[in-house]
Amino acid sequence: MANEVSVIIPVYNASKYIEKTLKSLVSQSFKDFEIILVDDGSEDDSVNIINEFLLNYDFTFIVDSQEDKGVSSARNRGLELASGKYIIFLDDDDILNTNHIENLYNSLINNNADLSFTYLSKINEEGKYLTDISSYDSIKNLDLIDSDEFIKLELNMSIPFSFVELMYKKDILDKYSIRFNENINYGEDTEFALKSLVCSHNVAISHEFTYLYLQRDDSITSNAYLERFDFINVLDNFAKYYMDYSENKSKEIVDLIYTKRIPKSIFGNLMFLFYCDFPYDMIMDKVQSMGLLDKLRDFKPSSEDKKFNIKIRLFLISPKTYYTFWKLFKNSI
Repeated sequence: MANEVSVIIPVYNASKYIEKTLKSLVSQSFKDFEIILVDDGSEDDSVNIINEFLLNYDFTFIVDSQEDKGVSSARNRGLELASGKYIIFLDDDDILNTNHIENLYNSLINNNADLSFTYLSKINEEGKYLTDISSYDSIKNLDLIDSDEFIKLELNMSIPFSFVELMYKKDILDKYSIRFNENINYGEDTEFALKSLVCSHNVAISHEFTYLYLQRDDSITSNAYLERFDFINVLDNFAKYYMDYSENKSKEIVDLIYTKRIPKSIFGNLMFLFYCDFPYDMIMDKVQSMGLLDKLRDFKPSSEDKKFNIKIRLFLISPKTYYTFWKLFKNSI
């Protein structure tokens, strides 16, 4: 008999973290789930650790292997292997609180929802929470929300949002052929979640930190790639997807993509790359080749965006001058 929930974990060189991740999984209060791990060509002993650990527990589990096809391919392979009605994703270095699956499952079932959502906190290697629960204040009084309204929250960047915070219905993912785009290197997970929202009617919300995202000491440098700007293409494609598949086809949502989410993403990634000491000329070559300055000019601030708008306008006057002053006063700008 198939399990209710499938937990999909892509694995790559995770020997330092995977046992702690699996311990948090087998300690779940909800037990009716299968574990699907897809190793993407690890060069360490991740697979041995996984097999030795799980053999001590009475869970259905699958350990599949592929050769360095990327995390999106690994997650898609996990979806192929999954037999559960509901899907959650877990990264190989993150941790679940014991009630993570139970909260998501009960919230989805009790509200007759298409998706359910929980809170995520970043943690450091010592386990300290780095996210303030007040960052979710805009949904703290909501137990169920229309999918379009939830999309607006993401586009306005009103709440922290990650695809791992959601529980998905497998039949919706299959019906609309929603899979991870294996041809992009950044933002494919957000694209997956946004497409799932478009093809769903509502989202049930569980108001508790249950997913703990490890902010590794090496994560800032390891993720500082110019490919971050490819997320702009993801958002542009999502606007087209929304108009093709949404029942509502809200002009407000499309406008938010181009006048709020894309400009904020551009500027946020600029600041991230500045912080990581990426060469200015390399950054600006990428920005100009993608025509991102024009997209940045499309920003339409709301009342709470005044300070952010000033930063964008100053940057657009002279990117080089802004960069020079940012380097001098980056802790106060």
